[in-house]
Amino acid sequence: MSLPYALLLHGLGGSGPTHWQNWLAGELAHHGGQVDLPQFTLPDAPRLDVWLAELRDHLAAAPTSPERVVVAHSLAGLLWLHHAAGEFDEALRVDRVLLVAPPSPRHAGEPLISEFLDVPLDPAALRRAAGSTRLVMGEGDPYCTLEQGKELAEALRVDVDVIVGGAHLNAAAGYGSWGAVLKWVRSDRTPLTPR
Repeated sequence: MSLPYALLLHGLGGSGPTHWQNWLAGELAHHGGQVDLPQFTLPDAPRLDVWLAELRDHLAAAPTSPERVVVAHSLAGLLWLHHAAGEFDEALRVDRVLLVAPPSPRHAGEPLISEFLDVPLDPAALRRAAGSTRLVMGEGDPYCTLEQGKELAEALRVDVDVIVGGAHLNAAAGYGSWGAVLKWVRSDRTPLTPR
């Protein structure tokens, strides 16, 4: 079975060298997978319009086969929701999306992401943008409580996995390597589990 093409989208500040997204990119590339881990412009001072344009450029440049998957961490999860709610373009549609630890759209503690918070929660648009979408969140995430995460999943009508003690599912929470996300990319294996 061939590996899917994977587009890995970072959140605020980017994904540092010890983040699971970098580990995942290396694992997929090592096994012959096509991987794109773009660095968005001004990762520490994101602009929604700029990041949306860059996301769409990467989707447009992606191969049309094999299967196309997107793994969006943190702020990139909200970016994906904005993209999905935008003007539909069949050429940008992907097969699967994993939203990892998106901040709650009601999160008000970080002014740098305020442009991203007024996000449309449109399940029909989400289904147009991708064949399937799944959400995974960590218990104790400072940017999204379990209640907020479950509300988000319900509003989007997507399945959600909760990682006990996972916090923001980043390097600071101990997620440098994460076998379950690799299995999900390779074969849609769910539910997602801790590292």
